[in-house]
Amino acid sequence: MADATTAAKDRIDRALATLERKVLELKARPATAPAIADDDLFAPAPSQAKAEARVAELEAAGREASEALARATDQIRRLLAEPEAASPVDAVDEAD
Repeated sequence: MADATTAAKDRIDRALATLERKVLELKARPATAPAIADDDLFAPAPSQAKAEARVAELEAAGREASEALARATDQIRRLLAEPEAASPVDAVDEAD
């Protein structure tokens, strides 16, 4: 547990250092300077937006696959529930 706590503390320290660096950079800029691309500290990163789009695509594909499997399962259940038709082999056996 100490390893997990240490790792969490290290992540928090890195995040705080990054936040402090960005705040200092923003304070050092004049008010008339153009906006920095990442000046919104709470905005999702562009790569995160791509990842969210990919997750949405994968979820849609998963839903489609689930629906197809459900239809196939229903069809198999219907086929198994039907009474078996007499096969030609059965007819020959009865004639003997």
